[in-house]
Amino acid sequence: MESVTTGESRATLTTGPNGQGSINALGWKAPESKKARRATLAYRTLAIFSVLYFARPEDFVPGLGFIPMQKILGGIAFLGLLVGLRSQRGRTKWAPELKVLVALFCWQCLTIPFASYKGGAFWWVWGKCSKAVIVALLVGLVVSSVQQLKQLVSIQAVSVAAMTVFSVVVYRGGRMGGVLGGVFDNPNDLAMNIALNWPICLMFLLATKNPFKKVLWGVGMLIMVRGLILTYSRSGFLALAVALLFSLWEFGVRGKRHYLFGIAAFCAIAVAVFVPGNYSDRLQSIFSNQVSAYGDSKQAREELLKESLQITATHPLLGIGPGNFGSYTRLWRVTHNTYTEFSAEAGIPALIMFIAIMVMAFRNLRRTRSSKLYQESAEVRLYTGGLWAGLAAYLMGAAFASTAYQLFPYFMVAYTTALYRLACLPAEENDNKALPDRVQLVPFRA
Repeated sequence: MESVTTGESRATLTTGPNGQGSINALGWKAPESKKARRATLAYRTLAIFSVLYFARPEDFVPGLGFIPMQKILGGIAFLGLLVGLRSQRGRTKWAPELKVLVALFCWQCLTIPFASYKGGAFWWVWGKCSKAVIVALLVGLVVSSVQQLKQLVSIQAVSVAAMTVFSVVVYRGGRMGGVLGGVFDNPNDLAMNIALNWPICLMFLLATKNPFKKVLWGVGMLIMVRGLILTYSRSGFLALAVALLFSLWEFGVRGKRHYLFGIAAFCAIAVAVFVPGNYSDRLQSIFSNQVSAYGDSKQAREELLKESLQITATHPLLGIGPGNFGSYTRLWRVTHNTYTEFSAEAGIPALIMFIAIMVMAFRNLRRTRSSKLYQESAEVRLYTGGLWAGLAAYLMGAAFASTAYQLFPYFMVAYTTALYRLACLPAEENDNKALPDRVQLVPFRA
């Protein structure tokens, strides 16, 4: 706080909660503190990383495909983390789930010397696991307002929805993958992202009062369901079923929007009319040994599960090394189960830490419900419900898909960390975030 003295009064300059300068009565502006500038830079770095990861501009902007975007992404994330840690030094304690995530990364590093293929394990740990840690720490520590959290989540939701729409438009048969590469290229990973983000899209639909935006979100969500069907992903179907159930509970029952049940029934009938003829055969293969038109039978997945459990039993402590399941078994396939992927490749301790992280994420949301901010803000209530349904969908899908080294689960966990931290702020600080710049006039005393 700084003061400026005139002949009769003194105008006190009060900076906002992020240290940003404000305009005083004389029209002067207070300079931002170094910590405030670092916090702003860290958040902008995080936003850029989110856009590059979810929107993948290198896949549709000419010339960007020749640029090593993965290395650039890693560099951006690391830079953001360094700046973010300096801006939060001495101000924010690390949440328990972030500490466990760092411990999980350290444990994965420990498994490298004992891996069946050390070079592959090293690449998986430092090329993939490290980004998950960096991203989670950035989101959990840097996000300082509900508006910033909303922006980050919207980047993810809009990117997945838009990419799914374009994928459906250009679909020409077979199992649909995303028009973008990376995590969206594989049909199963694409389906998981659709299921996880569907409740978040519903959250934004309910939050906006703009009719045009409501129509856009609604149409996008219907096309996302269509897109998930075209992936023929069984894990995605199960995840979406859980997402729908939890969304109806969170927004329909808990949020007292009972009209959602009627809309859901109508949409279910409409979608069922356009389901491909062989889609039911694909779903039946979940429960039978029948080989569907687009992939393995139930028996084939059971064999992978048994193989991963056997490896867990013979390598319970350190596993066979991250990313080594395919080469170790000579099947050249993933486990198709995130939980046994952790236990087989990094040992039972890694699985325990992963489960603990997920439990803590749900605990964050449960504790947010008891906060004053949750009671006062309809927006926060929507975000809490959307993240709850999205995480529930992920936990179901993770039992049938390998996502241990993807970034999107850790984005979700970090969102809950940031939301709970914001809910724990004193009421007056939340008020400051809504009106960050204030001027107080104090009578002059000689």
